[in-house]
Amino acid sequence: MGGGKILGMLIFVVVIVSAAAAGGGGGEGGYGDSQQKKWWKWMSSSSVASSSVVNPVVSSSIVLPLYGNVYPVGYYYVQVNIGQPSRPYFLDPDTGSDLTWLQCDAPCVRCTRAPHPFYKPNNDLVPCKDPLCAALHHADYKCESPEQCDYQVDYADGGSSLGVLLNDLFTFNMTSGARIKPHLALGCGYDQLPGQSYHPLDGVLGLGKGKASIVSQLHNKGLVRNVVGHCLSGKGGGFLFFGDEVYDSSRIVWTPMAHDHMKHYSTGSGELIFGGKGTGLKNLFVVFDSGSSFSYLNAHTYQGFISLLKKELNGKPLRETKDDYTLPLCWKGRRPFKTINDVKKYFKHFALSFTNGWKSKAQFEIPPESYLIISSKGSVCLGVLNGTEAGLQNVNLIGDISMQDKMVIYDNERQTIGWSPANCDRPPKSSSMIM
Repeated sequence: MGGGKILGMLIFVVVIVSAAAAGGGGGEGGYGDSQQKKWWKWMSSSSVASSSVVNPVVSSSIVLPLYGNVYPVGYYYVQVNIGQPSRPYFLDPDTGSDLTWLQCDAPCVRCTRAPHPFYKPNNDLVPCKDPLCAALHHADYKCESPEQCDYQVDYADGGSSLGVLLNDLFTFNMTSGARIKPHLALGCGYDQLPGQSYHPLDGVLGLGKGKASIVSQLHNKGLVRNVVGHCLSGKGGGFLFFGDEVYDSSRIVWTPMAHDHMKHYSTGSGELIFGGKGTGLKNLFVVFDSGSSFSYLNAHTYQGFISLLKKELNGKPLRETKDDYTLPLCWKGRRPFKTINDVKKYFKHFALSFTNGWKSKAQFEIPPESYLIISSKGSVCLGVLNGTEAGLQNVNLIGDISMQDKMVIYDNERQTIGWSPANCDRPPKSSSMIM
């Protein structure tokens, strides 16, 4: 999660701690088995919420409004209603991770500031042998506490959540007009360590490819197609959707998902295009991640990109500034800039081009307004960062800033990723959305 600092990087969830490891102090914030048992004894014997679905419509979709922006808020978030009675929670929609979790009053050992009271858990535990629990661990994990599924999730920015998996009711309105209340698994996070990009939210909405993600669970109940997508408005806000009823597939640029990187939404190998021309920077491992506010290039590609950018700016009325710490690289003009429109004429478009065995290349276009911000000091700052310095090693990551004003779709049934320019200011009501 992220906040005061705007290096939004809720990415590459690595849920690797087995039930045994979580119980025995494996990883940050681990607690012994006896302490975990004591924690559950504290809970009241409240009735277990029963699963209920009202008028399920398989051909329908779920559309949720998004709030926030890349800058100055530093992140987008979605409201999801959970529990019985249903209560609202603000969650970070993260395609880079599978697990949905809430900060949980069970009681909470370490929790961060949140917009709503901490989630009060029920007693409907997910057992250790449940397939959803297995999906969050290595194949060789051991169940030291068979009645519960312990988890630890670690994020690339150093943040983490430790907790227990349970079931509860989620309330969603379908595009068909029906309201559904499916019983879904989520994490009761009772020990959170904020990372470098801490966001003051109630938790994370896991939208990844794994079985534990919300869209996978909804699909397995026959409620929606296994498709998730988002449309982030450059003006702020936008919408998130589950299912395939809100777009015209024929108007989307599609490219296959990489099959050798099953944990992340990756298009595999890409090439950097700058100003419509090849750069020679090829074989880039690219991942799409809505949990990251900014985009990242590995060190070699980043230096090449910066070199091209500075060459293009040579002779332009911009000078690099060292007194604006909004982002690592900022430029000043003769007077403070007010909007991207004041400065975008000095910057070229760039793109990532993918082949992946299909005859035609798919290009993900990134105009200046999708990689620059205007800081509070009136500088123009580069929203593409050095991923190697940020701990991403050789990964190149497309974050929120570069997905603005596009509909981006992750079709887990067809194993494709698609995108198209879109008006993200109003959530669609049906597949008649105009793009």
